Amino acid sequence: MGPRFGLAAPGSLTLERVAPELILALETACRRPSVALLRGREVLAEVDAPEGRTGAESLLPGVDAALRHASVTLREVEGFAVSIGPGSFTGLRVGVATAKGLCFGSGRPVAPVPTLAAVAAGASVYDKPVVALLDAQRGEVYAALYRAPGPDALLEEGDPALGVYTPEDLAARLPERCRIVGEGLLVSGERLRGLVGPQVEWGEPLPARAADVGRLGRLMLEQGEAVSAAALVPGYVRRAQAEVDRTGERFDRQSAPPGNSS
Repeated sequence: MGPRFGLAAPGSLTLERVAPELILALETACRRPSVALLRGREVLAEVDAPEGRTGAESLLPGVDAALRHASVTLREVEGFAVSIGPGSFTGLRVGVATAKGLCFGSGRPVAPVPTLAAVAAGASVYDKPVVALLDAQRGEVYAALYRAPGPDALLEEGDPALGVYTPEDLAARLPERCRIVGEGLLVSGERLRGLVGPQVEWGEPLPARAADVGRLGRLMLEQGEAVSAAALVPGYVRRAQAEVDRTGERFDRQSAPPGNSS
């Protein structure tokens, strides 16, 4: 069995398995950043940052608000989880940098949670596979298929790998029966509807949530899939346009989807 999550942090240094009771989770890859504090699977607090404001000036007050709401101090937090991408380049940098700062200060481990896994985790449990979508800009979407959707959504070996697709390319790769969810529906949903059969179901165009990042992060920490603060990096999948113009390569070599090497 290979890695169970859709995207691992490149160059990750894995740590020993831990079973943290209190986890602080950050989600900054989507349009509305959020912070959540969890005890086990229970969400003690979840705070939304203002939509479109992904800077630390909006994220850190959310961290403080979540801790105050639960009457918890940062020293009591036993583990961290952060959404590492794909998603907003600026948002990912802010989330990862904030998680690094919190981890360096506390010495606690951090779970690098793939954003699409968190999107799928927020979907209701169905008897069909779930395809999670995020806007990749330029008329494309990031997509990954999860055969066990719901609060423990994991990408199992043999499932289609995470990738960047046009609606036409994605429609050709979808299973006959599935449910499509995530913010990517806002940009590709109309085109996809005209390309797929009636067996495909349509969910909500919802972003990833910090609470789901925290639940998946807890699983990763328990399974020994945490990384050190120094090893934590964003999983962009695709390079920013400025880098594409400079290098001629669209994807990070460490995280390029299969068949997408240029």
